[in-house]
Amino acid sequence: MPSENSSGHAEPSLWIAGLGSQYPPFIAGPEKFDSFAKSIYGTSNAGINQLLKINKATGIATRASINSYESGFGRSEMPPTITEIGQMWRNGGVNLAVQACKKALKEWGGEYSDVTHTIAVTCTDVTTPGYDLHVANKLGLKNDVKRMLLAGIGCAGGMTTMRVAAEIASGATACKRPARILCFACEVCTLNARCNLDETSKTDPADVSVAGALFSDGASAFVLCNDLVLTGDVVSYTNDAMKPMFERLHPLAEQKEGHKIAQADFDWALHPEGSTIISGVQQSLGLSSDQLRATKEIYKTRGNASSPTTVIVLDKLRNMGEGKDYVVAAAVGPGLNIEMSILRRCRREDSDDEFA
Repeated sequence: MPSENSSGHAEPSLWIAGLGSQYPPFIAGPEKFDSFAKSIYGTSNAGINQLLKINKATGIATRASINSYESGFGRSEMPPTITEIGQMWRNGGVNLAVQACKKALKEWGGEYSDVTHTIAVTCTDVTTPGYDLHVANKLGLKNDVKRMLLAGIGCAGGMTTMRVAAEIASGATACKRPARILCFACEVCTLNARCNLDETSKTDPADVSVAGALFSDGASAFVLCNDLVLTGDVVSYTNDAMKPMFERLHPLAEQKEGHKIAQADFDWALHPEGSTIISGVQQSLGLSSDQLRATKEIYKTRGNASSPTTVIVLDKLRNMGEGKDYVVAAAVGPGLNIEMSILRRCRREDSDDEFA
């Protein structure tokens, strides 16, 4: 959202227009990890026993993993090599990230071809090329998408991508360029579980790391934009969503006022997103051009100034004659976020007590 920095200059408008997350299918509780460790190292290893005490005390009921502890590397005599871990990450980790990205992109509602940048982060994959390239290829993003891969940031990684994305989007705004930035984070910590156990078995109990008992696998993604260009689908969804939202608020207004209010008795201060949305909402709700006169006038003479515009329309409406007693103010935001309020005009004849 717009803000002002210490120099007094307005910051550019930035929007998180879509979010997504994905966990792998295997879920295991502390008892599963306990039996997994004991099946390999028995019950007499001091380091392993200390780790299993920690495992029982973490307060974590279940953890997600791309593999079960009952097959594959989990049962191998020797821990997997870096190369083997990298190969498994390329399969399980990339697929997790792709699923999270698809959810964020779907909520955003834009075209994949409109993505301008990707920013990825991980601390559990060290192979090259980076996993972000594989994710971009599986998503079918354009070859000229500007990619950035951050590493070694640990648990702060997701928020770091948000900061970096905001800086890139702000720079794009200064250059008057669009920024549609897909950010994603993915960690597959459990691939290191077997290695962690092997290291723990050789470690003094006082020096045992808690990592093996805490970390799990997962991915998240979001789309950050420096503005929002509405796609045809969003226009259609807006037209479909505006009517049921009004139909939910309308009876509440009647209940508040204590009498029926006809649909024709409302003026509308609709945010002028674009001519297609204005005409679509008008048709969907059966509104007259007079009910939308302020919206159409502002759209015609000033266009869409983003966040201030609904209030600008209200200001215009109050200066366009007596008007109707009731006003619907509505606007559409990123990710198809619709805000709507029903207002009542204050007339000169209204008493102070009535509005106390």
